[in-house]
Amino acid sequence: MSSTDQRFSEAEREAVYRAIAERRDMRHFRPGSVDPVVFARLLEAAYRAPSVGLMQPWRFVRVTDRTLRRQIHALVEAERAATAEALGSRDEEFLRLKVEGVIECGELLVAALTDGREEHVFGRRTLPEMDLASVACAIQNLWLAARAEGLGMGWVSLFDPAALARLLEMPPGSKPVAILCLGHVESFYPAPMLELKGWARRRPLQELVFHNGWGRTEHSESP
Repeated sequence: MSSTDQRFSEAEREAVYRAIAERRDMRHFRPGSVDPVVFARLLEAAYRAPSVGLMQPWRFVRVTDRTLRRQIHALVEAERAATAEALGSRDEEFLRLKVEGVIECGELLVAALTDGREEHVFGRRTLPEMDLASVACAIQNLWLAARAEGLGMGWVSLFDPAALARLLEMPPGSKPVAILCLGHVESFYPAPMLELKGWARRRPLQELVFHNGWGRTEHSESP
């Protein structure tokens, strides 16, 4: 490797791509707390995420109170029922899916957008949703680091944001965007759980990449 080659070593590159490929949205956890040293590393990974204008709009609420966990679980269950009703003919199929591990996981985090984001114009003047994109980057960092540490993580989005904000006594202008279940697992799913359960399948990459205009394939002729 030359002195100007900025690549990681081959083994390091393989580890990065492996973490990406084997990351799973986990719903099944086994008992056991998360090592505090490892947990600190995961939070540091989230902290290192990019954010537009370096605004760092994310806040993480660590939930250790068991009563509060049960209250959060109740919010998820209420939205699960409402989602099933909205799905119509797929309601029973949906209700058979395990969609969270709020009670069982070793650590429970709520990722939220902080208040006062309107003060940040850099990167948000035309795309105000970049604050949410920044939070997603922090969550992804946490997710990939967890996989590398052998820990599972699940992103739960079934909840009423206003109700969860009240439960966590969040200030006006802030908003919870994800409930994150983190902990030990017996094994990682060999494929995304929704694929394994026949709910949906990942679309081929070539269908998602356009060339020089919307809907154009690499080999399509220009108009």
